[in-house]
Amino acid sequence: MFGPVIMGSSNQKISYSELGQKLVPSAIASVMTIALENPDVLSLAAGFTDNHSLPVPEVGEAVKDLLSRSGLPEYLQYGPNQGRPELRHMLAERLMKQDGVVYNEEDRKKVFITNGSQQALFLATQVLCDAGDIIFVESPSYFVYLEMLKGEGIEARSLPVTEDGSIDFPGFEKELIGMRESGEIDRVKAIYLVSYFSNPSGESRSEDEKIRLAEVLQRLDEPIAVIEDAAYRELYFTEEYPARSIVSLDDFKGISRLYLTTLTKPFATGLKIGSGFCTDKDWLERMLWLKGHHDFGSSNFTQAILENVLSDGSFDSHLRVIRQIYQEKMHTLHIALCDEGLETVGWEWKKPLGGLYLWLKAPEELDTRMGSEFWEACCRNGVLYVPGDLCYGGVKVFDSVRLSFGVLSEKNLMEAARRFTETAKLFSNIG
Repeated sequence: MFGPVIMGSSNQKISYSELGQKLVPSAIASVMTIALENPDVLSLAAGFTDNHSLPVPEVGEAVKDLLSRSGLPEYLQYGPNQGRPELRHMLAERLMKQDGVVYNEEDRKKVFITNGSQQALFLATQVLCDAGDIIFVESPSYFVYLEMLKGEGIEARSLPVTEDGSIDFPGFEKELIGMRESGEIDRVKAIYLVSYFSNPSGESRSEDEKIRLAEVLQRLDEPIAVIEDAAYRELYFTEEYPARSIVSLDDFKGISRLYLTTLTKPFATGLKIGSGFCTDKDWLERMLWLKGHHDFGSSNFTQAILENVLSDGSFDSHLRVIRQIYQEKMHTLHIALCDEGLETVGWEWKKPLGGLYLWLKAPEELDTRMGSEFWEACCRNGVLYVPGDLCYGGVKVFDSVRLSFGVLSEKNLMEAARRFTETAKLFSNIG
């Protein structure tokens, strides 16, 4: 006879994988939790888009059009793992127009659809890298990607830069040569660029810089891929940035390249659809194999909605509206920081020409890291920011912050600027 089973009395603990043990909470998730738990806090941290300009009428019309079509509702069925063929064709044509080149039918096959560009980054990195490998990133770079790399045990190493923030190409080439001599070069798998109105800096990479990067890689002749994240390319305020993408530059011929963009930031973030254009057939195939394990393909219905708004022109009409909105919001935050006197206590920044962020440099002695005295004081004063140290790979920089102007109203942007500057002045007086 067996005795009675006593439920819930075990003290046994499950064991986690190496990855599971390494995982730590996301920094931006922690910041968002603070904001959500305290409605009086004004967040200049999360890169959310403007709630009031979300394309409700455009999405409504697209859904209405889909539902009114005769025949089977294929848009409510599973779709291809690589993405809807018509949407992929549209995105190839869109990139062709932006870069001023002509792609053939084979080129169009290089486009794939993902759950936002974040999934594409994840797929690309998992296929390329093992723990201990290296990806070179800009200074500063997209901190959510840096967090992803850290969680995978991959080293994010900052590209050397000159005083004006451009890439130090002689220094970078010298570093790679040194890594080849030491036997470390095999660990270098990719270079990651956020080259249009960057998150977080708002800066863009010129075509000349891209060409010089290609020249360095061609001289070294090592199998190092290049990933170009163009999530903000279409969120310029008045003029499109003129540099062509890396997939359109002949200088990169023979180098594996992945160009990423998104339809969520310039339209509706809740739709979560991004895309990639990969020049390497084998790399693309392996990313798609992995994606098949993830989700069997991104939402077919969401893709059908985006097909509709791209084809009828409402996507671009909406873009023209929000470009003006974000330019006005950027100007509001910039002027408010100036009027409150932030520059007078040693803070510096430049007005961006697109994107959703202001990148601020604090007085050199001020520590802006999460958990620092300044961070805690800002939280008590009801304003949040992204600490700049999160945006560097292997470089200790503690005096920068990213402010997002995307989601707050103009009234709240002015109040957030007042709170932020008030706190900065307090620390200036202490100094």
